[in-house]
Amino acid sequence: MINQPSPLKEPVAEQSTTTPTQVSDPAGVLPPPPVSLQATIDPEHPPWAQPPWAGAIMAFFVWFVSVLCLVFVPLILVVPYVIYRMTAASSQVVLTNLENDKTFLFLSVLGVIPAHLLTFLIAYLVVTRGRNYPLGETLGLSWPPSWGPVKGVVICVLIGMALFGGGALITQFFPGEKTQLDLLIESSYGARLVTALLAVVTAPLVEEIIYRGILYPGIAGGFEWVIALFQPRNRARILGAAVAIAVVSLLFAGVHFVQYQKNLAVVGVITLVSITLTVVRAYSRRLLPCLVIHLIFNGIQAVIMLLYPFLPKPETTPQPAPAELLAFVLRLFS
Repeated sequence: MINQPSPLKEPVAEQSTTTPTQVSDPAGVLPPPPVSLQATIDPEHPPWAQPPWAGAIMAFFVWFVSVLCLVFVPLILVVPYVIYRMTAASSQVVLTNLENDKTFLFLSVLGVIPAHLLTFLIAYLVVTRGRNYPLGETLGLSWPPSWGPVKGVVICVLIGMALFGGGALITQFFPGEKTQLDLLIESSYGARLVTALLAVVTAPLVEEIIYRGILYPGIAGGFEWVIALFQPRNRARILGAAVAIAVVSLLFAGVHFVQYQKNLAVVGVITLVSITLTVVRAYSRRLLPCLVIHLIFNGIQAVIMLLYPFLPKPETTPQPAPAELLAFVLRLFS
């Protein structure tokens, strides 16, 4: 026997035209919609930085933890070696000669890799709120709508090269003593290779996430919230961004001051780079342009580090000036 369909039409459920974000939930019992159904995330006011005053506190906390990682994590490799050396020689002799110890310098720079990895993990958990939000969208790892990939890359390349050229001129006209980076480059090929690797792989990503991805929106949002209590919203937004640019640049230069304190011209270049990157972050409202510019700036230096053994080194000049290094690189491609 063949079952025939009933002549009575079953009632058809009326399709709702209400979008998931428009569902009424006055009692607050429904679970929050998935991230894909929520409104587009604004990198200027990310979810982790809400409310704004809490975002500012969290931004400073993450920055402070990142500094602690740079200070203490490399000790995992350095301290055992120092203890080993002290068992074979006088502690005073060992501590005095550490700056010229190739193994010590190599372990110091090698220890930065786990420090960067730990910092990235902490930043990831904070930005995504325990993997509840997408990392790229929350940080702004995309091109501004008015730029696009091609225009964005061209702009970043030009800015990165201009920063390197300007930095080379500054250090040429205002030479100073050798910095820790100079000692690392000259100490051994291993230290030079690891330093170049850090410069193009971990340093741009981790530093941009901490300073322009977390510190900038946290500080800008916090000050914008405070200033908006007394000033119009548009003015508060501008003043908040200005304060964030100044604070982020100061903190970035301050962290690098320990490494370059013997050469104030290099500290000035680092400050100029930080101001430029943070202004680009404020203007583009995205982190990706800053990351690309930082990568290009560091990438040029990494190439020069690897070419250092092949550069001419007169006896009167232990290390070529940055302008001479730049001229040598240009000759290789001319």
